[in-house]
Amino acid sequence: MAHSIIAISGKSGCGNTTDSRIVAELLGVRFINYTFRNLAQERGMSLAEILEAAEGDPSWDKLLDARQVELANEEDCIVGSRLAIWMLPKADLRVYLKAGFEARVARIQAREGGNRENVARFTEMRDEKDRSRYLETYGIDMDDLSLAHLVIDTELWDARQIAEIIVGAYKGRKIQS
Repeated sequence: MAHSIIAISGKSGCGNTTDSRIVAELLGVRFINYTFRNLAQERGMSLAEILEAAEGDPSWDKLLDARQVELANEEDCIVGSRLAIWMLPKADLRVYLKAGFEARVARIQAREGGNRENVARFTEMRDEKDRSRYLETYGIDMDDLSLAHLVIDTELWDARQIAEIIVGAYKGRKIQS
């Protein structure tokens, strides 16, 4: 039996986790957000250590992404991750969330604390490394949004409104199919 999947992607600080969680709650389905942060916690490593290891060894990405796809194929779900729309190309709805760099840095700083300059520097480095790694490992260009059914600028609405837009788009697609 096929499961309904909504894949939600975007760079750090765009609201992937928050919006995906709300969409899952609104639809009453499982929320999957298995990330390097989860892997780092499981391995007793820092996020920076995992990202550094993944930079030189694509097996980290492949492990993470294979596990996420496996989880997504178990039941109806919302998958929120950097590569969800590319890893789950047959998802019922593929959503890309975007926000400007300054907005993303402010959100990350609010979530994790720290000095604004350091957060900005880390975010910029992470964006560059992620983009390079995904291109090399999978041939995925995170700036090519052509696979997305829906692209949402998360600076325009709050998380609840964004989740409602996604749910509306999903229900509209289900009616058409």
